[in-house]
Amino acid sequence: MNEQIQPATVRVFIALAPPDEAKQELARELGPAWDDHPRMRWNRVEDWHITLAFLGEVPRAVVPLLCPPLADLAAARRPLTLSLSGGGHFDERVLWSGIDGDLDGLRLLAADVRAVVKECGVGFVERELRPHLTLARARRDTPSCAVRAAEGLAGFTGRPWQAERLHLVASNFGRGPGPIHYRDVDAWRFGDGSGRRSGR
Repeated sequence: MNEQIQPATVRVFIALAPPDEAKQELARELGPAWDDHPRMRWNRVEDWHITLAFLGEVPRAVVPLLCPPLADLAAARRPLTLSLSGGGHFDERVLWSGIDGDLDGLRLLAADVRAVVKECGVGFVERELRPHLTLARARRDTPSCAVRAAEGLAGFTGRPWQAERLHLVASNFGRGPGPIHYRDVDAWRFGDGSGRRSGR
């Protein structure tokens, strides 16, 4: 019997993803840092995202309940115009790129996303939104790598782009010794902003 038993919970979050062109632009800027700091744990470019609400481990049965109201929310909202800009670090260990553009719209979207989650009866630890794109984590024995890599991103200004879809993402965090991988549970295209989400 080689069938894998599905865990009872899944780790999920709701996010936006930059388009490939914006990710490639940042990847080119990161080239020297990749060469200079190979021991950092770099996130895969295809997994780069802007987290709006991190739900953590939730019962697997909860996930389908989130999809219809998130789809309605996306359909009622216009795409946001954002850009990747600069860089920094959290606690000298986590390297990130900053987010610029319609930050007021981003905060409103995050608030609405979190309201949807609560309306679905899903509890989660609500943290202040700090818009960023996590790029890498320094190992404990070389913490200064993140600081130096952030300095190399200080002058980076990416071109504007539109966040076209709202993503519900699952990760395999804590489910094995390998790297963290993310997969879309579902994603919904934003509308023209003319609709209203039912019940709001």
